[in-house]
Amino acid sequence: MLDLPRPADLLRSTALRWALGIALWSALLALAMFAFVYWQTADYLREELAETLRLEVRSAAADPAAAANRVDTWIAMDVHATHYGGLFAPDGTRRVGNLGAIPDRLARDGDAYRVSATVDLAGRRLQDEIWAAALKLPDGSTVVIAHDTDEIDRVRATTLRALGLGLVPTLALSLLGGLLLTSRARRRLAATEAAVAEVMRGDLGKRLPVGPRDDEFDRLTRTVNRMLDEIEHLMGEVRSVGDAVAHDLRTPLTRLRARLERTRSQARTVAEFHEAIDQGLVWIDQTLAMVTAVLRIGEMEDGRRRGAFARVDLGEVAAVAVEFHAPLAEEKDIDLALAVPPGPHPVHGDRDLCFEAFSNLLDNALKFTPPGGRVAVGLQRTETAIVATVADTGPGLPPGERSQVFRRFYRAEAARRTAGHGLGLSLVAAIADLHGAPVTIAEAAGGGCLVTLRFPPAGADPAGAAAR
Repeated sequence: MLDLPRPADLLRSTALRWALGIALWSALLALAMFAFVYWQTADYLREELAETLRLEVRSAAADPAAAANRVDTWIAMDVHATHYGGLFAPDGTRRVGNLGAIPDRLARDGDAYRVSATVDLAGRRLQDEIWAAALKLPDGSTVVIAHDTDEIDRVRATTLRALGLGLVPTLALSLLGGLLLTSRARRRLAATEAAVAEVMRGDLGKRLPVGPRDDEFDRLTRTVNRMLDEIEHLMGEVRSVGDAVAHDLRTPLTRLRARLERTRSQARTVAEFHEAIDQGLVWIDQTLAMVTAVLRIGEMEDGRRRGAFARVDLGEVAAVAVEFHAPLAEEKDIDLALAVPPGPHPVHGDRDLCFEAFSNLLDNALKFTPPGGRVAVGLQRTETAIVATVADTGPGLPPGERSQVFRRFYRAEAARRTAGHGLGLSLVAAIADLHGAPVTIAEAAGGGCLVTLRFPPAGADPAGAAAR
């Protein structure tokens, strides 16, 4: 059964506009078809009549002595009084025929023309529209052969009447067909609207129905579903980030409050107050560092830092980062090595952010590498990328956690007892994404972690490189 909308909804619905558009298009096609048929039929009839008149007038003029008989014969051939003719003296007097006079503006060239003429029918003289052909004879006389226009006019009237009678059902059927065609689309739109309404009510797991035909609606629906997947993922991250921020803020704030209360009630000297204030400042700095890191990640994900990009030598940045962390590596008895081939390694990016990415990776590697281990930083240039690697000999990561450590506040099992908030690698991932540099974690040769960033070389499109 056809699911027709209510009249109030129908008047402002896309389905009605589509149906009216289909009906209008069908009506225009019908008009064009009828016009073509009329033009072809009327043109054919006019040409046939003109050719007949040309032949008859030439035959009559070919034998001037028999011209009068030829005109009478032409008139007598017609039993419906549609044939006209006349033989006129040089002064215009009619000798034979049923034409009252030579029609005005009728050329004597033997061709057929539509003219107005006076004709004699059943003893009456009438003014009528006729098709006529005339030729001048050698003696100055003029022979005229003519035919009325009723037949062609009847064809035109019949065609116009058929158009009028056929246009109304054509419009009605087209409108009904348009409603039938759009009813399915309307049902699909209604299902889509219902699904979107559920999403708006908070059910982020709801997805739009996808049909089996793989048409435009199905492709659009799949695109919207992918968008909903991304929204659900982002909302999940927002919730997890909010929970993690609340959890990580609660600990230092609780400790700070307890320390202040204890100091207020137990401290007896200025030195004890200074010690409590210094410890509180340390906890506040840790909290501010976490908040700052979250804000920096959001800033980079928004792409606001890309406007300050310039040509950066990644080899120089890596060398500075290794030099900066060399004292910490020496203190922990870890071998920190740098392997950079000679020559520049230019990328288009932000030097400070690239340094921060290397610094976070080195800090993370040095944190989990035991004494006597090794951390190696390397650069390698290929045809499509400048590959930066940071490898360590630490405990490594299980394969299931390698894609999770880039999430904000995520901490692997091996890192539960170490200091930190789980934002270092998230910051690295945000910097890499901003530079169009895919980042991956694999198992290093020594059993630890191997972090790889593939920077597009200077001059390449970061977005395109990231897509590849």
